[in-house]
Amino acid sequence: MSAPRDRTYTRLLHAGAPPFVDGVAPVNVPLVRASTLRFERDATRAELHHRREAGEPVATYGRHGSATHRALEAALGELEVAQHLLLAPSGLAAISLTFIALLSPGDHVLVQDSVYGPVRERVEPLLSRLGVSFSYISAGAGLPADKVRPNTRLIYVESPSSFLYEVIDLPALAAFARAHGALLAADNTWGAGLLYRPLELGADISIQAITKYVGGHSDLMQGAVAVRNNAIARRLAETHDSLGLFVSPDDAWLALRGLRTLAVRLAQHQRHALEVAHYLADARDVVERVFYPALPGDPGHTLWKRDFHGANGLVSFSLRGARQTDAVAFVDALRLFGIGASWGGFESLALIAPASRLAVHSYAHGDAPVVRLHIGLEDPRDLIEDLAQAFRRIAG
Repeated sequence: MSAPRDRTYTRLLHAGAPPFVDGVAPVNVPLVRASTLRFERDATRAELHHRREAGEPVATYGRHGSATHRALEAALGELEVAQHLLLAPSGLAAISLTFIALLSPGDHVLVQDSVYGPVRERVEPLLSRLGVSFSYISAGAGLPADKVRPNTRLIYVESPSSFLYEVIDLPALAAFARAHGALLAADNTWGAGLLYRPLELGADISIQAITKYVGGHSDLMQGAVAVRNNAIARRLAETHDSLGLFVSPDDAWLALRGLRTLAVRLAQHQRHALEVAHYLADARDVVERVFYPALPGDPGHTLWKRDFHGANGLVSFSLRGARQTDAVAFVDALRLFGIGASWGGFESLALIAPASRLAVHSYAHGDAPVVRLHIGLEDPRDLIEDLAQAFRRIAG
């Protein structure tokens, strides 16, 4: 018996397609820019306003979006298997929206200790001023029964985690959250919706930085929050509107275009990254450890095989017997890899993982400097040659 087909790839190409008008339709959704909408009759305006107040994603003003935004929301909803999708100006804006919408003064939130750094650096100080308390948990320590409180309202995780790609048992954590009356939110930027579907695994909220793989070309900033539950969606939508969050139609159009090629790009990123990861794993004289969950020796490999539909282009490694200055020299010696803090585009990038961020990750061990690589769409043999010459430079 053949395995059931996953039709996500096909749905992703057709979701949000423009309707036929007089028997004709463009392949791509037109770019619609508008700050003000005109109505033929006031009754039409009143009806649309009423529908919007009832929760329907219709527009009565430019800030509410256009057909371009609706098409992107529909396509991202297909990707995340979600009933509701909210766009934000950046991934961090999407994270902040989730915390602000779902937490109130006196609430407590549990946060995985290896999440995206700005959650600690930006979101925690903001919410702490508003009376929300934070505790950090280690995903590798099992379910956080000793950390949960009667006022714990949200558990926030990222799998695989930032920089070192720790994979968590999301279904088990989702069951734990439900048993304690807490919501579970997951940063899904690594999986881009295509490789990982937190909502199907039990999470209540899935968050993405569309900036990364969905955009795919390093030329837009955007975030998204996906949910299934109507009540949660309502709280998010009200806060979204109150904060005046808006994504430009140009960026929505670019994200939609990126979505159409997401599957083929991610497959290529994975093939190239696996080749580079195997090279690094064999370079034992200069590499202490490789972090890539698709490698059979990675601690998260079993969970990755169970819950994920592939891997992306992010590979990190620690330099054996090296100091931070050696890591700087290595990155500076690279010729094909740019030095940059983002990832998900077509180009390869390198970045030294900040020691201050790794220090708070329970998944990190030792003090060897860690270099994060984003493996792009260049020929992996060329990238390996570049890495090899940089290793020779610092060895010399």
